[in-house]
Amino acid sequence: MVPTQSTDFPPAIHPRRDLRALPGVNIRRLMARFDMTLQEVVDATGLDERTLRSMAHGVTRPHARTLHKLASGLGVETDELFQEPLLQGLAAFDRTTNPVVAEVIGAHPELIAGWSPAEFKELYSRFAVGGELTEAGALAAAHYMNTRRELFRQAAVVLESREAEVLQEFIALLYRRVTTLE
Repeated sequence: MVPTQSTDFPPAIHPRRDLRALPGVNIRRLMARFDMTLQEVVDATGLDERTLRSMAHGVTRPHARTLHKLASGLGVETDELFQEPLLQGLAAFDRTTNPVVAEVIGAHPELIAGWSPAEFKELYSRFAVGGELTEAGALAAAHYMNTRRELFRQAAVVLESREAEVLQEFIALLYRRVTTLE
């Protein structure tokens, strides 16, 4: 029998993808984005050219300090070296097609205090009925996300208390009600 590939994920973002290849793919992507030659990356990072070539071709498994040095020299977060390129493109598309979100973030920094990169991506990826978010839509989405975030924080506290079983039963009851109302 021939094994079949899971169709739950596009091949570029399949969960079993070899993570050792991602830094190399992302080095090449970042070099293209910043219009840098290999020598310019060597100069910016202080890393050996051979090391960078091996990483770019996925031949070597770099040490954490090498990855940190590379990310720092390129001016990116280390996590960006392990992100799927397809997802990077989608995030850039979301930021480009939702410009009002950046304006709302700049005008209301109190709304985004303590947000993670994933929360920013979520806000940028939202859209309205006609396309991009309006200022009111972006504000409403940020308020909703903060409300949900606070609810998750409260649930986490309850789950660490003597009332954890009650919350679990309540959530199970609500889940059954919601999923059977179809």
